[in-house]
Amino acid sequence: MSRISQTAIRTLVSIGPRFLPFADVATPDLPLGRLLRLSLFQVSVGMALVLMVGTLNRVMIVELEVPASLVAVMISLPLVFAPFRALIGFRSDVHRSALGWRRVPFIWRGTMLQFGGFAVMPFALLVLAGQGESGHLPVWIGQLGAGIAFLLVGAGLHMVQTVGLALATDLAPPQDQPKVVGLMYVMLLVGMIVSALVFGYALVDFTPGRLIQVIQGAAVVTVVLNVTAMWKQETRDRSRAAAPEHEATFRDAWDEFISGRNARLRLLAIGLGTMGFGMSDVLLEPYGGQVLAFDVASTTKLTATLALGGLIGFVFASKVLARGFDPFRMAAAGVLTGIPAFLAIIAAAPLHSALLFVAGTFLVGVGGGLFSHGTLTATMTLAPRERTGLALGTWGAVQATAAGLGMALGGVVRDIVLMSPLAAGTGPAVPYIIVYAIEIALLAATLLAMLPLFGIRPSDAVTAIAKAAPLQGGIARLPDGRRASS
Repeated sequence: MSRISQTAIRTLVSIGPRFLPFADVATPDLPLGRLLRLSLFQVSVGMALVLMVGTLNRVMIVELEVPASLVAVMISLPLVFAPFRALIGFRSDVHRSALGWRRVPFIWRGTMLQFGGFAVMPFALLVLAGQGESGHLPVWIGQLGAGIAFLLVGAGLHMVQTVGLALATDLAPPQDQPKVVGLMYVMLLVGMIVSALVFGYALVDFTPGRLIQVIQGAAVVTVVLNVTAMWKQETRDRSRAAAPEHEATFRDAWDEFISGRNARLRLLAIGLGTMGFGMSDVLLEPYGGQVLAFDVASTTKLTATLALGGLIGFVFASKVLARGFDPFRMAAAGVLTGIPAFLAIIAAAPLHSALLFVAGTFLVGVGGGLFSHGTLTATMTLAPRERTGLALGTWGAVQATAAGLGMALGGVVRDIVLMSPLAAGTGPAVPYIIVYAIEIALLAATLLAMLPLFGIRPSDAVTAIAKAAPLQGGIARLPDGRRASS
């Protein structure tokens, strides 16, 4: 039996780098098993996101009959902590510990915040809905408790993800960092997909007691995954226990970071692009159901299609970026993929084409994956080694805030258009199409913001396009008179 096990292990090791995504990132100092174990913190983050945004969103509105507006407020509360990711990353950069750790204490604190939030959450939700023996308690107690629970979980997952990515960057050599980023975000998607299936199965026969079991089970699994992820990952350095001669301040570190070349433009591009891809997150399934007559099962599969596109985008970007490709150009490629994707989604309505809609949704996932991987890799590679946490925290703060604002803005614009005279007698597609058109405009603005990152001024690009537009004998000419390739 031992001989068979050894043979199986040797076989997996031999085929891994050829067939498993990101398996070739492993090195003798950073083996694949250690990387996979570290990536478990992303699984716990994905589980928390699915539980709050997906499972509890539906349970509170349908089974617990909580008003949708109150549910929206609860789900948006974790975004309050998104801007603090930069501060969290900075604190993990300069943290002094008697045990010689920088990152591990913050991952542990974030884990405890998540655990505490999940421990309080089910009881607060039951009080909020007036279920069971808690029905005699005032509703405001449930509202307060649920708000605190969502805040704790949100603060915890932001802290764990920011510092966990910084720790992964510390461990990986610079040339392998794009693959490490890809692996971490693939594990996030895996955590979201598996958690959605498990939660859906566990809550088929909903009861208040089953809700308590599911959420408390998530609390325990979060602790197990995160402790396993950080176990013996960070080397203890006793020099970190000594007080430094000059204590760095966040203001000084931030001024140094933001004064870097095109730092503000990079953050603007990240925010615009994330909003451009994120406004449709909550509208794709309703669009499929109301406009293209998809049934519930078909619209549910759209989420899997979007996730699959994101996964393929991350895998492709990791392999190309590892060969030295410019990460900003990879992000631009993601934007250029997203624009025709949204055009396909818009065209699906007048053409009544389900295939075009699904293809567009898939390409949105691919473009979003390319854009996210490109901007995150650029942030990692441009950050000074001693300011990795600050840089990744800033990226996470802008990305998370823009994603949340984008989803909220998409829903608000859709409802405003739906109630306005503009939509009268035009059919159900118009409110959605306007949102998708805004996303295309945001992605175009993202490209303009990124041009200086390639050494191109936006005014020069507009002039070049204007000069190349007229056709001379059917062949466009570039500004210097050369013929453009056909």
